[in-house]
Amino acid sequence: MATEHTPEETSLPKTSEEIAKIRRDIRRNYIIIGILFVISAFLGAVIYAAELPPPPHLYDALARCIARSGATFYGAFWCPDCAQQKTKFGTGAPYLPYHECALPDRSENASCKSAGVTHYPTWVFSDGSRLVGVQNPSTLAAKTSCPMPTST
Repeated sequence: MATEHTPEETSLPKTSEEIAKIRRDIRRNYIIIGILFVISAFLGAVIYAAELPPPPHLYDALARCIARSGATFYGAFWCPDCAQQKTKFGTGAPYLPYHECALPDRSENASCKSAGVTHYPTWVFSDGSRLVGVQNPSTLAAKTSCPMPTST
């Protein structure tokens, strides 16, 4: 035998206004989800693009100029930030004034200890100033008075 339910016992909307409100709420939720998706996709694209190496040879001359300025880039083969620093220079990375601090057992060599290097990467400039951490090419260009490339 089927049981009949009164309108008070069911959770179904009773009026067209309630149905319209539910539809508006659903539409609003779809719009919010869509906006969040677009924002997430945009941020993901920006982060992805920021990690890409620059076009080939863009920073070759800059890296050579930084080396001629007397700056030194202290790093370690096992250091992910040092690898990221090199990636920022793309094909110019071999021209950077890189000094390897790590011995094969990952301990620090004497020259880096005597230079007071405690974190990687560390940049030491001819005026004795230092920058620690991954640096943008523009920061290093300004610090060494080297010109930034203007075209790709």
